[in-house]
Amino acid sequence: MTIQFKALPTQDVRPLQSGGRDAYGNAPEHRISDGDGMPCRHCLRNIGAGEPYLVLAYRPFPELQPYAETGPIFLHAQECERALETEELPEILESADYIVRGYGPDNRIVYGTGGVIATGTIAARAATLFERDDIAYVHVRSARNNCYQCRIERA
Repeated sequence: MTIQFKALPTQDVRPLQSGGRDAYGNAPEHRISDGDGMPCRHCLRNIGAGEPYLVLAYRPFPELQPYAETGPIFLHAQECERALETEELPEILESADYIVRGYGPDNRIVYGTGGVIATGTIAARAATLFERDDIAYVHVRSARNNCYQCRIERA
């Protein structure tokens, strides 16, 4: 099974970098990175010290429904290039572990699929989940704060 890590779509990110509103209708907050723990969900790289970034509410689901979690994410304030879709673990996944959870075609959590997984085994866990017909995609989320990191799909 081949998988692909996927960053936020550019068409979702550019309006936010241009002053658009977040999932709650608020303008993104502008900050300057201290270089520690500011992962951009578009280029899937860490935002360097001294670089401007945005903090905003993001909902990685197409519609509102009970399982459509919304939470804080970081983006480069300036345009950045979207990360390539690859089976390689993104640079931003540098913690010891993450929540890995499967979602069905209806964009709802598939119960029993979520767990805190060691970073080095994320790809293998996603491949195992994709052996199931009821899994459409997988989210990688912070094990400490549940923040959305990226999406994994079948290649």
